[in-house]
Amino acid sequence: MTSDIADPTLADAGRARIDWADDQMPVLRSIRERLAGERPLEGITVGACLHVTAETANLARALIAGGAEVALCAANPLSTQDDAAAALVELHGAEVHAVRGEDAETYAAHVAAVAAREPHVTLDDGADLVSLLHMAAPPLRERVLGATEETTTGLLRLRALEAEGRLEVPVLAVNEAISERVFNDRFGTGQSTLDGILRATNLLLAGRTVVVLGYGWTGRGVAQRARGAGASVVVCEVEPLAALEARMEGFEVMPALVAAERGDVFITVTGGRDVLTRAHFERMKDGAVLANAGHFDVEISLADLGALADGPPRRVRPLVHRYDIGGRALNLLADGRVVNLAAAEGHPAAVMDMSFAVHALVVEHLVRAPARLAPGVQPVPDAIDREVARLKLASLGVEIDVLSERQREYLSSWDHSG
Repeated sequence: MTSDIADPTLADAGRARIDWADDQMPVLRSIRERLAGERPLEGITVGACLHVTAETANLARALIAGGAEVALCAANPLSTQDDAAAALVELHGAEVHAVRGEDAETYAAHVAAVAAREPHVTLDDGADLVSLLHMAAPPLRERVLGATEETTTGLLRLRALEAEGRLEVPVLAVNEAISERVFNDRFGTGQSTLDGILRATNLLLAGRTVVVLGYGWTGRGVAQRARGAGASVVVCEVEPLAALEARMEGFEVMPALVAAERGDVFITVTGGRDVLTRAHFERMKDGAVLANAGHFDVEISLADLGALADGPPRRVRPLVHRYDIGGRALNLLADGRVVNLAAAEGHPAAVMDMSFAVHALVVEHLVRAPARLAPGVQPVPDAIDREVARLKLASLGVEIDVLSERQREYLSSWDHSG
């Protein structure tokens, strides 16, 4: 196996980072211990395009313990932790193609290197790997058992591929598992997005107006935590039900062009593109901060921002570029890339514990299934969601009630006359 990483000598530092995360990931650790005893993944190659962090390293360790060969590349050029990548290669036997800050050409080459391993199962955060396999190496049905997808953005791409009749493999929508949406999106991204913004800027949020564009599961978490930090929160939405929910939760709701004049900090989290454009920038206050918490760097129009500016942006902090526009300054964080990873460390390990536990169990499910699943985007089996929740409760020392037989009968019968 040939890897491409920044510096193999960082392996010891990476080991410490991975072990720290492992201490906070008891669910995945328990799955790793079981897989190590059963070895259900012998002979399986897993290709993964995920954020190369200590938490992802522990997912790779679990799969390797189960017998799999793992090839990993980065889902974002700025999310790689070079020390974690080094430890995975030097100490845990994974193949890794990821260097923090890699350019677009290198990024594409790294995804291609993982695709060239002809994986039996793919794990994606944005659908780049499985999409490349569909473009470069069809037909896939005989070789690929299935795939997982971690993001809303990736699922949008895959459902579009399915609608065209071109999706050749089953894709389990990890992003839509209950354990993923509640904990990863709401608690994980909610906290880590603000963490990234604060690390990049050292701003005080209390007393400021934060505009959250998108009120899906992730937007809910961002809005709630911004309010908890003392900010006044405005929500912008295109879906009536989501907008109504935001209003009933006590947030102001208004069109983005109106909010552009009000906001001090803008956070895009829609999964779409061109959420903030020239028309918005022209209305913003001097000193406004622009951050993206969506997967790809297309939610804030960098082309419009650059065209509107008086000249090239100035780097005023390591992760802040200032655009001067007719006497005003707009501050872009992390080049418009996903701010919780580009400017911070992503979700807390305790959150990724559940997310990656789902991935690990889905891989096992795809391998052990008596018959191959049909192609198409599919939900994660309810039994996997419940098993992850059960293991998490057990790790917290929490016990819950169990239905009696009589209660079960009552809930499963239409005749309540007896």
